[in-house]
Amino acid sequence: MRYAEQAALAGLAFFLPLWEAPKNVLWLAFVVLWLVNRVRARDWGGRWDGWDTLIALWIASGFTAAAFAGLHGDEWRAAFDLVRYGGVLWLLKRSPYAPRVWLELLVALLAGTCAALAQGYWRMLVAGSADVLSLNSVGHVNHSAVYLSIMLGVALMALRAYWAASGWALRVLGAVLVVVFAVSVLWMESRAAAGAALVIALVLLFAYTARRRGSFHRVAIAAALVAGATLALKPEVLEKNARMIHEGKFLNVRDGVWRLGLLASREFPLFGVGMDNFDLIKPEVVQAWQAKRGEPFDPGAYLFTSHGHSLYVNTLAERGLVGLAALLAVLAAWAVALLRRLPLADDPPLAWTFWGGACGAWIAAVLEGAVNTTLHHEHALLSMLLLGGWLSLSRPPRPPAP
Repeated sequence: MRYAEQAALAGLAFFLPLWEAPKNVLWLAFVVLWLVNRVRARDWGGRWDGWDTLIALWIASGFTAAAFAGLHGDEWRAAFDLVRYGGVLWLLKRSPYAPRVWLELLVALLAGTCAALAQGYWRMLVAGSADVLSLNSVGHVNHSAVYLSIMLGVALMALRAYWAASGWALRVLGAVLVVVFAVSVLWMESRAAAGAALVIALVLLFAYTARRRGSFHRVAIAAALVAGATLALKPEVLEKNARMIHEGKFLNVRDGVWRLGLLASREFPLFGVGMDNFDLIKPEVVQAWQAKRGEPFDPGAYLFTSHGHSLYVNTLAERGLVGLAALLAVLAAWAVALLRRLPLADDPPLAWTFWGGACGAWIAAVLEGAVNTTLHHEHALLSMLLLGGWLSLSRPPRPPAP
């Protein structure tokens, strides 16, 4: 049963960016097996702590928003998305797995990302069934870029941490993965993801070097070479940014979406319109809101779409101030855990890799979340796999049972 639980976890990690059905089945299998095994062992992973309370409140915020939603559509079904990724965080945080299990999880995440990228390149370059590079189960190119920027941080930290203990074959494989992931992030043409990926790489490398009291010269030289090569090659993401600025569309009409989200939050400030109900904010709904307040309705001032194109605006509109407070509390606790539990210089590479993955996921959520709806569906599950692994690995050893 223990091996089945661990196999379900690795399978979930592998299929996460690939296909919906296996991912959903394996998530359910992992949760059920985890619960059965803990009942049999009568061991739930230690005492209740602050993280347990925070995760419970975070999940509850989605259902509270559903109960008091200003609009009615998919709010109850969508609230279970918080159960999916919040539940994974909760279970992993309480799972003192052996290092082998965590290493298998990392390998499954990297292998699944490679398989999804290969599938995306095939559809775009060979089959001609797609115009842009994306990960099948992650979906839209911006969301795929968020996922891939996080995995770039995982691959980079693994390469750096395992470098000294690896042979030349593993070093070459790790370097190839980092290059492929980096090139693919640029190919996806998400300006926010490309910028966040650069920040992730610099933060991880500088943190590792500083903790080990190493020289920053090589990091600075590598950063300069990468920046110079990027400017010289002029990838499409830079051309896209220059074109948007020239056309006066730097935000790519996101300001209209944000105005819509803020207008919805004004109508339902505490609990919002309900999760996944952003697309219910129709022109006639906004017109009725503004007519009630005696305000003119200008449909050109808003962009009506399915989500808020910002983690913060989307959360405020769909879950209100209650949901936004829960989200900000999670992000703050996440940052504190990364800073307070920064690995020591002689900590094993596995600990450094999970710390780097959790740190990169936080940076992606916070920075890319300013202009994209991060922390939902696949990249939320990915982030919680990494954060849950880091919280488990960084916990102090439990005292032996009497």
